[in-house]
Amino acid sequence: MKKFFATDVHGSEICWKKFINAGKFYEVSVLILGGDMTGKAIVPIIAQGNERFKVTLLEQESFLEGKDAVDQMVRTIQDRGYYPYLTTPEEVAEIASTPGRSDELFLEHVTSTVERWMNYADQKLDGTGIRCYVCPGNDDIFEIDEVISASKSVRSVEGQVIELDDHHEMVSSGWSNPTPWETHREEPEPALLSRIEAVIGKAKNTSTAVFNLHPPPYGSGLDEAPELTKDLRPAYAGRSLVPVGSKSVLAVLEKYQPLLGLHGHIHEGKGTRKYKKTLCINPGSMYEQGILHGAVIELKPNKVGNYVLTTG
Repeated sequence: MKKFFATDVHGSEICWKKFINAGKFYEVSVLILGGDMTGKAIVPIIAQGNERFKVTLLEQESFLEGKDAVDQMVRTIQDRGYYPYLTTPEEVAEIASTPGRSDELFLEHVTSTVERWMNYADQKLDGTGIRCYVCPGNDDIFEIDEVISASKSVRSVEGQVIELDDHHEMVSSGWSNPTPWETHREEPEPALLSRIEAVIGKAKNTSTAVFNLHPPPYGSGLDEAPELTKDLRPAYAGRSLVPVGSKSVLAVLEKYQPLLGLHGHIHEGKGTRKYKKTLCINPGSMYEQGILHGAVIELKPNKVGNYVLTTG
């Protein structure tokens, strides 16, 4: 069987569409999204009167004239992984002065976007026979789980073991070790190890399994990220890289030696690494540029066949 794996699309509309269409493009039978589906912020498009709007995207302020320009900016914001919101100066002030209102608005945009994505997947995958699995990552709010469960073609596999075919099971968890950002699905290494071990315990044969675990193994080279200062800015102009992967993931890979490890989380960590019989892959992520990194992987009964990292 052949499958396509990608991860860390972080709300990018175009990357989600590329992921769903990768099934037919690469002629695979299974699509797997490894984690971090959702975006991180709302970008207001603020009315200025006379069909003129102001928007600040990636610290660049610009003014838009007319509906066509606004529509184009909406698409640009969505493709970069953010949530556009047409508003007024008065509403911006009201949101800022109302405790909890910005969180409510963010939740509304995240869930409505995921719902739209599920509808898109249902339309594109209907009748194709292509299976699609997603596993929300540490950055994803828990409220999206219910939205995904309503899809006809997309299945969330967090904490589950599913059969990919007659020879291979997939063990999945999107939780991570602690990050500086204190995200939704992260926990200390001992708790993470217990969580992963509990999922692995449901597998029948770990030696031919796929471990779909969001963080890469610690010290693998797939987990190197820019060293940060205490205020979360890159140290040494971003030139210093440090390992930030999970020691729990490393431990279970060394203990069980599955055929394949699928990872993400560290966008800069694109590459492959072999641990004894286990091939570990992190396709990396360039979602803000609208580029989908992925991997096409062939699984044979007792080994990984051909595989290639993709960019598109």
